[in-house]
Amino acid sequence: MIRLPDGYEIEKVADGLTYPTSIVWDDEGNAYVAEAGGAFLDEEDASARILRLEGGEATEVVNLDDEIYPAISGMTWHDGAFYITHREDDLSGAVSKVTPDGERTQILGGIVDAKSDHQLNDIRVGRDGRMYACSGIAGNSGFMDQVMIPFVQKAPDGHPTVAEDIVLRGVNIELPDFREGESGTVRTGAFVPFGTETEPGQVIEGRDKCGGSILAFDPENAEDTVEPHVWGLRNAVGIAWNRRGEMFVAENGYDNAPGRPIVDNYDATYRVREGSWYGWPDFTANMDPVTSPKYKPTSSAVAPPYIDGERQSPKLSFLIDHEASGLKQPDKSLVAGLHEVNSSPSKPDVAPRSWGEYADHLFVPEYGDLSWTTNPLRDKPAGCRIAVIDTKGDGKRVRPFIQNAKPGPASVQGRAGEGLERPYDVKFGPDGAMYIVDFGVQRINRNRIAQGHLPVEWDRETGMVWKVTPTGATNR
Repeated sequence: MIRLPDGYEIEKVADGLTYPTSIVWDDEGNAYVAEAGGAFLDEEDASARILRLEGGEATEVVNLDDEIYPAISGMTWHDGAFYITHREDDLSGAVSKVTPDGERTQILGGIVDAKSDHQLNDIRVGRDGRMYACSGIAGNSGFMDQVMIPFVQKAPDGHPTVAEDIVLRGVNIELPDFREGESGTVRTGAFVPFGTETEPGQVIEGRDKCGGSILAFDPENAEDTVEPHVWGLRNAVGIAWNRRGEMFVAENGYDNAPGRPIVDNYDATYRVREGSWYGWPDFTANMDPVTSPKYKPTSSAVAPPYIDGERQSPKLSFLIDHEASGLKQPDKSLVAGLHEVNSSPSKPDVAPRSWGEYADHLFVPEYGDLSWTTNPLRDKPAGCRIAVIDTKGDGKRVRPFIQNAKPGPASVQGRAGEGLERPYDVKFGPDGAMYIVDFGVQRINRNRIAQGHLPVEWDRETGMVWKVTPTGATNR
C-alpha cells in the first residue's frame, strides 16, 4: 500500500488517535503527541490533550478541555514544558506554556486572523533561543468572502492583518449579506471585517501580532517581544532549519474559491529571509502577479468589484497600491520548492546526518486537497504523501519520498489505516528515525452546507503515527 525508496522501512507505532497534529520529545527522549480537539465545529466534542507514546500505546498526560479553545495545531518542547498554539475563547490566536502536570500559562494572545479558517500553526525554537510561530492569514485572498460564512457568524470582527502599513486601491466586492439578521447584498473591502467598505488610498496599519506571517518572540516575555519575522504569506503551516541555519516555511496556497478566486499552479515551500514580504494577496506561490492572464479565473466565480462606488471589470486586480506601500514584486529566489496546487504542504523537518544521501534534505508532509471546496476544477487527488526537497539546490524541485501506491488518502481506496491518510507533521526523533503524524480521515460532505455547517467532516480515532527508519543509509 505504501511506497518508499529502497533502504527504508515504515511501520505504524500508534493508531486510534483523534485529530493528532504534533509530535515532540522531552529531555529524556519520551515522545508526546498533541490531539487538536474539537476545532471550529460546535457539534464536535473531541478533547484537546497531550498524550505520551510508549510501546505502541498512547496515554493521556494533560487534558486541556477546560483550559483552551481548540484546536492545538502546533506543539514544541522547551525548558521542561510544552508550548502549544491554540485559540482563545474569543477565537483569536494564542500560545500557551503547559507543564507536564497540566499547569497552563498563556504567554501570547490576540491574533485576530485566527478568527477564521487559518489559525496559529507550527511553533518551534530557533538557534537564537527565540520561538517562531506560523500565523495563518484570515480568508483566502484578501476578503472575508462567502467561504468565511461560519467564521464571520461566530466572530464578525475577524479579518486579515498585516505587519507593515499598506495603502489600498479601494477594491470592494459585492456579496450576499450572510451576517446574522441581515439579508440582500453588501459590499466589503480587503483587510477589513466583512461588510466594511474601503476607499482608494486608505491605509491599513501594520501590527506586530499579524497574520500571514512567522512571528518571533522571547518565550520569557512574549507579549513585549513579539514581532513579525516575515509576512505576506497566506497560510504558513510549518517551519524548519537545515544544518546551515537556513530557515524554511511550508505554506498552503490559494483556493480557487468564489469571491476573489486565484487559479494558482502551485503551493510552495519558501526560504525564509528576515523582513521579506512574500506577496499575498497579489502574487502567486511562484511570485507571479495574480493579474497575469494565465491565472484568469472563471468570470462567474468573481464577485462584482467596485471602486469608489463604480463597478469594475470582472477580472482580478491588485488589492494593494504597491508603490504607495513601498512594496515590490517578491524575489523568486525565495521559492525553495513548488508543490502541486492544493497538496497542502504542512509541518516539515530536516533529516539528520544518519540519513546518508538525504541528510539535510527537507521532508515536507502534504496533507492533501479538500476539493471541491478548495478547487472545483480539480480532477485528481493531490498530496497525501511525504515530499523531499534538497535544501542545497535551487531548482525548486519537489520529489515524492513516501506515498500510497495510488494517489489520494488510503480511506478513499477502501484501505483506511493501511496507508497514508492526511500526513500533517514530520519530525526526526532522538533515535534518528522519521516520525509522521497522520491526522486521520477527513472528507468533504456537501450535505452539511444545508445544515448550516462547514462541508468538512472528520472521523474520530483514525489518526496514526508512522515511523520511517533507514536500513541502508550510511552515516556522514
